[in-house]
Amino acid sequence: MKEPSQIPSMAALRAEIDALDAQIVALMADRARLIDRAAQLKPGEGLPARIEARVEEVVRNAMREAEAQGLDPALIETIWRLIVEWSIAREERVLGKED
Repeated sequence: MKEPSQIPSMAALRAEIDALDAQIVALMADRARLIDRAAQLKPGEGLPARIEARVEEVVRNAMREAEAQGLDPALIETIWRLIVEWSIAREERVLGKED
């Protein structure tokens, strides 16, 4: 990624943002594949889709990383809770426990 102060125009800035957004989506797809694997492994280990202690651990980890990166931890908490809830719902569909 270029240093933001080195980006000469709005068009170039938008291109950088679009490229970064594509990378974020690719990372989210990677995460979804890992969630799918978790749904395969959990039955063999007797684990449910939702493990409350793990939910809180994942959110705390993201918030701690946000703070280290100079981002608003509250924003990251909101985003991560959405991601985690989506992930749990995805696991529950695979595990056959959707309400």
